[in-house]
Amino acid sequence: MSVVPDRRRNRFVALSALSVVVAMVGLSYAAVPLYRLFCQATGFGGTTQRAERAPAGQSDRTITVRFDSNISSNLPWTFTPVQREQSVKLGEQALAFYRATNLSTRETTGTAIFNVTPPQAGAYFDKIQCFCFTSQTLKPGQSAELPVVFFVDPALAQDPDAKQIGTITLSYTFYPADAPETVSSAAQPTAQVN
Repeated sequence: MSVVPDRRRNRFVALSALSVVVAMVGLSYAAVPLYRLFCQATGFGGTTQRAERAPAGQSDRTITVRFDSNISSNLPWTFTPVQREQSVKLGEQALAFYRATNLSTRETTGTAIFNVTPPQAGAYFDKIQCFCFTSQTLKPGQSAELPVVFFVDPALAQDPDAKQIGTITLSYTFYPADAPETVSSAAQPTAQVN
C-alpha cells in the first residue's frame, strides 16, 4: 500500500472542502445584493420599480394611492405625508410630498426604506424621482418637503392577480444613516427646504 495516493486523495479532499467554504462565503456576501436585484426586478414583497418617465398613454381607470410614514425611534425626526391619499389614473405621472423635521439640536441624516401594499402591486408601482434614492440630512430644527414622483403601470389592469386592486399604500420608514449617499444627478430628489 502506497502512502503517495493517500496524500493525493487527502490533498484533493482538503482543496475541495476549502473551495466549498470559499464559495459559501462568497455567496453569503452576494446574497443581499442578489436578493435586492430579485425584488426590484419582480416587485417581490412590495418592492417598487424605478423608471425614467411615465408611459406615453394612460388608462381611464383610477386607483387610490395612500401614503404612510414611519420613523425609527433612533432618529429624532417627525415624518408625515403632506397628503394622506391621491387618486391617479393608471399610467399618469403623479407628485406627492412627505414632510420631515429634525427635532434635535444637531445635524442628523436619515435614509428611507419603502414598500407598497398589497405586495402584488409592487411590480406595477414605478418611481421616477424619490427622496428615498439618497440619504437626507437636516440641520437642527430644519424641515423639508420631500418629493416622490411616481406612476402606476397600466399593465396592472391586465394581471389577473392584481387587476382587482383599487388602493395601493406607499409606505416609508426613516432610519438613522451615517452620511449622505451619492447617486447620479438624474436620480437626486429636489427637497423643498423650509
